[in-house]
Amino acid sequence: MSGPVTVGAIGGARLTLGFDRFERLDLDRHQAVHGRLATPGLDEVLRLAEQADLRGRGGAGFPFARKLAAVAARLDHGGGRPHGEVLPGERRGRRVPAEDAVVVVNGAEGEPGSAKDRVLLTRAPHLVLDGAQIAATALGIERIVVAVEDGEAARSVREAVAERRMPARVVRLAERFVSGESGAVVRAVNGETPVPPGVKVRASDAGVDRCPTLLSNTETFAQLAVLTSLGADLYAAVGTADEPGTTLLTVGGTRVVEAPLGIRLGEVLAFCDTPADQGVLVGGYHGQWLAAPDVARAVLSRRGMRAVGGTVGAGIVLPLADGTCPLGEVTRIASYLAAQSAGQCGPCRLGLPDVVRALHALADGGGVVDDVRRAAGIGRGRGACSHPDGTARFVLSALEAFAEDVETHRWGGTCGRPTFGVLPLPVPTGEEARVAIDWSRCDGHGLCAYLVPELIQLDRYGFPVILGTDIPPWMERDVQRAVAMCPALALRITGGGSLS
Repeated sequence: MSGPVTVGAIGGARLTLGFDRFERLDLDRHQAVHGRLATPGLDEVLRLAEQADLRGRGGAGFPFARKLAAVAARLDHGGGRPHGEVLPGERRGRRVPAEDAVVVVNGAEGEPGSAKDRVLLTRAPHLVLDGAQIAATALGIERIVVAVEDGEAARSVREAVAERRMPARVVRLAERFVSGESGAVVRAVNGETPVPPGVKVRASDAGVDRCPTLLSNTETFAQLAVLTSLGADLYAAVGTADEPGTTLLTVGGTRVVEAPLGIRLGEVLAFCDTPADQGVLVGGYHGQWLAAPDVARAVLSRRGMRAVGGTVGAGIVLPLADGTCPLGEVTRIASYLAAQSAGQCGPCRLGLPDVVRALHALADGGGVVDDVRRAAGIGRGRGACSHPDGTARFVLSALEAFAEDVETHRWGGTCGRPTFGVLPLPVPTGEEARVAIDWSRCDGHGLCAYLVPELIQLDRYGFPVILGTDIPPWMERDVQRAVAMCPALALRITGGGSLS
């Protein structure tokens, strides 16, 4: 996501403390606001994380103490025993010298509707680095890596690393939706193609350089720094008994808000002066849609969101204002998600394009809901990463939240509203490419549908029907081959100068 972002806090600020006075907290300002860095031992950090039930803020919500313990169980500090206590079931594999292990801050924010991590890295980089240093010191690890997309946030982190003379490495990440997945981040740090590896390997077992790696989201490390500074009791002074503390939200793609857990979602939207006329997407493009009645009773917590069929996820809240076509917006985002896949498995290569086709047919009045459900359900749980399942969750929840609009399209072919494109997508760079047909030449040979079935299918008369998505990077060579082999020279590539 790019563009100006405003920041606010409901109640007392913690992560955003000092933002009302300083545009960026350099080291001196950071220490004046948050105090000097304290580095307790592993047992104490584990106790704090367990007592506060600190969870990852990147979307999955995995308990941070379990990650910490899993890495600790793999480390040898010279005495033949891991340093500190670990959870049962975490002891496996050979132990590795602590100096070989790594702490990785996952600063990827490839999702267009999110800005919270970019705000933290840009304006409070030392708070994030404090959290990384606390974890590294507790584990006896010396190597720290901050993986971040290029731009203002990367510059701020590099400056902060220099300010504190910290031997940390800053690694640039690609700005793609799937690049923030933990396996993709590890591959990027290792200098490999930054896509999910296809086989689930825990970073705590074999991460950077195949060594035990503690990898967590930007906000998670910032939360650890605040927790260590305040202590578990003061940290729990806000939030709920089960889920203490605050969390960062990106609302509408342009507003970052720090809010206490347990607050009603409606209060957050009112604070941002953002109406939820038609519904709200919570958790981002792998999240779930809430219909307007559910938004009114939704509580900002894992338990509260589950009660209404939603999720906190990565803290992305995207209200859908009145006036735009809900089904058109959902189809638009599903097309983007299909083009963002890594193309490593059938559910992504063929399943997601089928979802987009079924949505287009439904939006045009010629499809049925069951076709969308069937396409979204094929391969569920069998993907090489979470992308197909997350996309299916986004689409299927939309069918429920916008059931009335879907019925209007089914019977009338349109709801009468244009698709304004209010849900955020990346700003085009000019490098995007699409497939096109020169209809003055096309004779319906059908070879293109055989060569690139992910993008082209044949209609009842044998002529190609093109999926209206960008060409994914993993398909570029296949598309070029299809263009070269078209007998009528009718297949074209539009845009994307590197492909033409």
